[in-house]
Amino acid sequence: MTLKLEGLHAVVTGSASGIGLATAQMLRDHGVTVFGFDLQRGLLDEDMVWIECDVTRGDVIDAAYQEIEKTAGKLDIVVNCAGIGAIGSIEDASDDEWHRVYDTNVVGTARVSARSLPLLRASSSAAIVNICSIAATVGLPERAVYSASKGAVLALTKAMAADFIKDNIRVNCVNPGTADTPWVERLLQQAADPEAERMALNARQPMGRLVSAEEVASAVCFLASPLQSSTTGASLAVDGGMDGLRTRART
Repeated sequence: MTLKLEGLHAVVTGSASGIGLATAQMLRDHGVTVFGFDLQRGLLDEDMVWIECDVTRGDVIDAAYQEIEKTAGKLDIVVNCAGIGAIGSIEDASDDEWHRVYDTNVVGTARVSARSLPLLRASSSAAIVNICSIAATVGLPERAVYSASKGAVLALTKAMAADFIKDNIRVNCVNPGTADTPWVERLLQQAADPEAERMALNARQPMGRLVSAEEVASAVCFLASPLQSSTTGASLAVDGGMDGLRTRART
């Protein structure tokens, strides 16, 4: 059975690499016309439209959607993947870091979604999927600012779902565990012993490995599919069992 995504149009933010790139590619493979929003094209394939976009700037987002309105005139799916991380406790975080992470991860999600609403209201298969995180539901050490921002994304997802159900716009989120992406690799390289840190991250997920970007993308496609027309306000964990399972340590 197909996901019935053929012929739909989607915006994917953070499309240059990692989960955003994997999502853009998987949607394309299901017959979706993809508009990738990011600061650079990165590894986004040539058969997908890259639109330079900074999710912290409303005027740039407006210009990006104007391009879609001019060239396609329609939109069915918005996937909010753009995000940044932060390491440390609240004791380490500066006011600037708090504002920067929230402006990208939370307000950026809201900005991109709000500007999409006129187009989504005209769609018969409108869906917004936000990339949240295991950090929204599980206490992780040295991730205070990032965790707080993703907790806000989880709450925002539910609020948006309640606000726009009257418009037949579904809003859901995916909560990945630690994923094997370039972003996580950059975080690992900041550790004193990157290989030991990678082994620790593998071990804390009950499946014993990091989540792949393609696994997260598959969950996004599932939630974006018109076949899930009764699913809204939901969060789907793709975390190797980290949130819900309590297993013995692997030996």
